[in-house]
Amino acid sequence: MKKVHLVLGSGGARGMAHIGVIEMLEQDGYEIVEVIGCSMGAVVGGIYCTGFLNQYKQWLTSLTKSNVFSLFDFTFTTQGFVKGDKVFNKIHEFTGEHLIEELKIPFTAVSTDILNKKEIHFTSGNLFKALRASIAIPGVLTPVMYEDSILVDGGVLNPLPLNLVNKKDDEIIVAVNLNGAYEYFPKQENVAKETDKNSYWEWLLTLPVIGNKENTIKQKALTKLSMFDLLNTSYDFTQDRLTEMMIEIYSPDLLIEIPRNCCKVFEFYRAAEIIEAGKKAYKDAVNKKINNCK
Repeated sequence: MKKVHLVLGSGGARGMAHIGVIEMLEQDGYEIVEVIGCSMGAVVGGIYCTGFLNQYKQWLTSLTKSNVFSLFDFTFTTQGFVKGDKVFNKIHEFTGEHLIEELKIPFTAVSTDILNKKEIHFTSGNLFKALRASIAIPGVLTPVMYEDSILVDGGVLNPLPLNLVNKKDDEIIVAVNLNGAYEYFPKQENVAKETDKNSYWEWLLTLPVIGNKENTIKQKALTKLSMFDLLNTSYDFTQDRLTEMMIEIYSPDLLIEIPRNCCKVFEFYRAAEIIEAGKKAYKDAVNKKINNCK
């Protein structure tokens, strides 16, 4: 069995594609000997290392728009509008408590210390505290107070932490980038529609808009951007540049890229579809690798 060091990147709900990649690696007979994750990559990777990934997948694929919205514990502080406790309490119900150093597979979660301007690498301690710190998207999820620092999403400094891998000669590095190039996705006609009572979900996409209504194409596009769209898109651009540099410097043996537009940051109710997108991206990456070696 080929031994794999798996690096899982950040990217909101697109992180569910990591599940599909992990399933394909196991199906193809690879042994995952280390997992390093950032943000949603840390969440999926950490849960995988506990041995409860299948339960997590079953829960995700059961979610509807209403379920997802009900998991948002709004706080409306100046540091973020979601606490995130509800989600992790739910996950904790089927995984139980874990210490990182006691996991069956070595695991690292990456977070960002905004006071001391450095990365924090969790390789020991409470798993869920590490995951919560790694996923604290600035301005969205409230930051985590940790010792003498304040921690936010690891993607601020290192969205694809390839530099943390220390592999042997007979091992390979597989990386999953959730900010891949845009692709065309046909509209899903068979997705079950929910009743109008769930229209409050759209609130997340209708935070105060920017711009004006001048009769130009650019201005019309601008007026459709909500505050959340603007913040999230700007954050994505920064992650793009950091990811590109990381891949160039620390080139993985297999790079799997998930199209950024496969889903929006909070569309966790599309789990089954996104997990399949992860499987497809894995197959595409393997086929590309084979063709390049011919």
